[in-house]
Amino acid sequence: MNNTLFRGWVRHTRTKPARHSFSYRISALLLDIRQISKIQKQIWFFSYNRFNLFSFYDKDHGPRDGSPLKPWVDHLLMQHGVNIKKGKVYLFSMPRIFGYVFNPLSMYFCYDQDEELKAIIYEVKNTFGEQHCYVIPIDISNALEKVIFHDDKKVFFVSPFISMDAQYSFRVSMCDDFFSILIKVLSASGDSMVATLRVKPKKLNNLALLKVFFTDPVMTFKVIIGIHYEALRLLIKRVPFYKHTPISDLVGK
Repeated sequence: MNNTLFRGWVRHTRTKPARHSFSYRISALLLDIRQISKIQKQIWFFSYNRFNLFSFYDKDHGPRDGSPLKPWVDHLLMQHGVNIKKGKVYLFSMPRIFGYVFNPLSMYFCYDQDEELKAIIYEVKNTFGEQHCYVIPIDISNALEKVIFHDDKKVFFVSPFISMDAQYSFRVSMCDDFFSILIKVLSASGDSMVATLRVKPKKLNNLALLKVFFTDPVMTFKVIIGIHYEALRLLIKRVPFYKHTPISDLVGK
């Protein structure tokens, strides 16, 4: 894996209790979290922990206090019985554009010193300013043709239109010419949704970032606007609405 720009699409399809779907274009970066400061020396339009056309801030991720991410990742992995020692960690997320970003989902790919994938961390944010991480240890020997399957119980409030009694099923595909993730959400209350991300790699350089900016300069703003717009559409369709449950009331149960 290398520091890479990815471009593609995100699609959401809800089948129950009402049919509803939408999609939007996305551009994201896959970055070695220990090399981000070096990247800004090579790309004029990208900065690390300071303003630029595109930027990455440590405080947008992990403990969200601006501290380096690698020690935080190592500690989190150790809590789940995973030790990658001096292995690399790549973070897949959208960058800030003009200083703004909202990442509903960021992903950490954690490799050991032998460059074997040992864990994936799903960093999930909601519009209430909360964040939760699902840590999934990976046994790559069980992967089927570069496709990784795993499940986890929902323990974090994301959408007011999906109840908390839900289960996630993940399917991650990593190939040379594309990366994709499919997440199925099924709850005991009858809510059913599938979210997919499919992106293709592009060389990360000045020209590529300029192309992203001129083709979609408000990409990061559209994400948060789209969340509220789609929520309004679901309300109109009279999809059941669930009250926000703070993360402090959920984690640990």
